[in-house]
Amino acid sequence: MYLTPQEVEAELGEKIKRLRISRNLDQKTVAERSGISVRALRNLECGNGSSLHTLVVVLRTLGREKWFDTIAPVATIDPLMLTREAKPRQRASKPRKSKSKA
Repeated sequence: MYLTPQEVEAELGEKIKRLRISRNLDQKTVAERSGISVRALRNLECGNGSSLHTLVVVLRTLGREKWFDTIAPVATIDPLMLTREAKPRQRASKPRKSKSKA
């Protein structure tokens, strides 16, 4: 079952709120350090639609900019190497010639 965009926003906002509270920071402090209004932070935490800019500056303020690395992680294992007995290719092969009809 997929979450609606509103549910995703609400869930993300709740996580940010819990992180802020665990750091013992109030909304005003985080907003000031982020360079945004308290209302913008409140909207983010409540899942009421927020800008990407607000999300980025708040996560940086809370020291969680690494969260963005989890969105599209870079593959460190090449699945094709697993099927080739882990021997890397030594050279490229020539293109095959097509058979001509005679």
